[in-house]
Amino acid sequence: MNSLNSFISVLLICVVLAFSFCNGKDPQPEIPPIVKPENAMYVYTLKGLPTKSFYDEAVAVACIQGIMNREGVELYIESNTLNRPVYWLEKLGKNGWLTKEKFPVSSFDQLLELSKSKLKGVIIWDTEVPATLNLATTLAGLENGLVLSPEMAKTYLDRLNLPVIKDFRGVFTGAETGSKKNDAYRWGIRKFLETGRCNPHWLFLYEDSYMTRHKGDISYVVTRDWAVYNRGFVYDLSPWGDETPLDDPGQALGTDLETYKMMLEAVLKLTKGEQMTEVAGFFSFPKYSNIEGYPSKHDPVPTEWETVFLISPYNCYQNTVAHDCFNQSIHSQAPQKKMKQGRPALRTPENGKTYISILMADYDSATPLYVFLPTFWDDPARGTIPLLWGVNPNLSETYPDIMQYLYETKTDNDFFAADASAAGYMNPSRIATEHLPLFVEHNKKFYEQWDISLSPMVLDVDEPTPAVKDAFLQFSPDGFATIVLDFHNAGGKLPDPHVWKGMPVIELINNVCDFYNAERAARDMSASIPASLNDTPTYYFFRIVWTSPSQVISAIERLRGLRPELDIEVIDAYNFFHFFKTTYNQTNQ
Repeated sequence: MNSLNSFISVLLICVVLAFSFCNGKDPQPEIPPIVKPENAMYVYTLKGLPTKSFYDEAVAVACIQGIMNREGVELYIESNTLNRPVYWLEKLGKNGWLTKEKFPVSSFDQLLELSKSKLKGVIIWDTEVPATLNLATTLAGLENGLVLSPEMAKTYLDRLNLPVIKDFRGVFTGAETGSKKNDAYRWGIRKFLETGRCNPHWLFLYEDSYMTRHKGDISYVVTRDWAVYNRGFVYDLSPWGDETPLDDPGQALGTDLETYKMMLEAVLKLTKGEQMTEVAGFFSFPKYSNIEGYPSKHDPVPTEWETVFLISPYNCYQNTVAHDCFNQSIHSQAPQKKMKQGRPALRTPENGKTYISILMADYDSATPLYVFLPTFWDDPARGTIPLLWGVNPNLSETYPDIMQYLYETKTDNDFFAADASAAGYMNPSRIATEHLPLFVEHNKKFYEQWDISLSPMVLDVDEPTPAVKDAFLQFSPDGFATIVLDFHNAGGKLPDPHVWKGMPVIELINNVCDFYNAERAARDMSASIPASLNDTPTYYFFRIVWTSPSQVISAIERLRGLRPELDIEVIDAYNFFHFFKTTYNQTNQ
């Protein structure tokens, strides 16, 4: 009898298993539900692996994070290969606002289970058309959707029991433009931008999967929580119309650029001239500029400038480098504060002096602020000499807590100003005259919040017009310095140093920007300082990029050794511009 019962039990198990396998479904293990305490946030760690499956998982995680964090500080992402998420959580958790308890999520399956109720459906992108990843990310923000690759959809679609919002596989054939890539973006422009569904304050220039998925490069995947969170339009296009891009060599010449302009025109129409638009992210160096593997006629820096030249007339400004910037959908929720940095006592210039001021430059975008700056800010030598740190104040929409941390930990010798070009990187001369009042309003908001009255690195294609100087005078009365690069050979030139209605206007000297070592930097500085002809004080304002205070101090000491005849003094930027104005007014009476 016992033998018969055992036989029947085994037979039933076999029947159940056979039924399951016949239906093509493996039996799935139960995922134990987890619920965090109220004063806690889920923490999920991405495992850096050079695989497509890791890339696909990171895409899905970014969508989940952007959707969950609309309800508050819910999901924080860490990485076992990049330490900045842990670094900033430690810094901002000690005395800052980000003090929630960490509640770990042990697996991707567990993350799916706890977030499933927040998701309205699945969006499947076409891995044969990389642009559809950006379309899918855009749609995920609009529909609270989960973006899955076809491989992930095969694994998870039935398990999730969610509807398919959109399946992009095979949708774009090149029938419209001859380019699958551009067919995809033009479809998205019509569906998401021209209909007003996307938030016109944001555009996200995020590299697609063409050169990244196969090696598990998620630099512009971990940022997608921010695009989803803001319901923004995501794209990846070349600004050049005179050559085809690496990722789409068969397109008709200029197709990417035409699509780019269609997108910008749609956004300008949506904003109605009432707000400016941030373009967050950078062009793909290896696809659109002269990097090994793609012999483009355009180097990276001209490609950067061409992008800004293109977007500026549409009231757009760039937050350029944004890769590896985690948890923007959390940091952005920090309480906004009106910060004070103070001002030094203004002095009087002395005859015979060579005055130098240093801009610690290029913290104008998210990656330099989030990833690079901590290395230099933590230098024990910071505070030894006065330094002006260029941090674009519009980054407070993304990382307000990090900017507050800088203000709270500054020394009396640390000062802040905007970087390129003001509250966002644009070419002011390219902004339409009728939109300059909007430009002023936009910048005044951020300059006042962060107690800024200097614009030390205005990047443009020509010297500032009277209208541009009048605009800056309203929010940057203490000083204006510029770098002019005329890649279009249109006659652009630097302004002569002068004072405009009380605002000093000078050149930012750019020959020391790539700081190789202190010795070379000293030689480059020296090359910009001619022999003094008289006792009149002279002024030299240098841009130095992503360098420690220790290295800058070393370069200044070497400069003194190279030029013992000069009475060099490094002064803060406020006194520097004040001294220049004083000397200029005295010599031009």
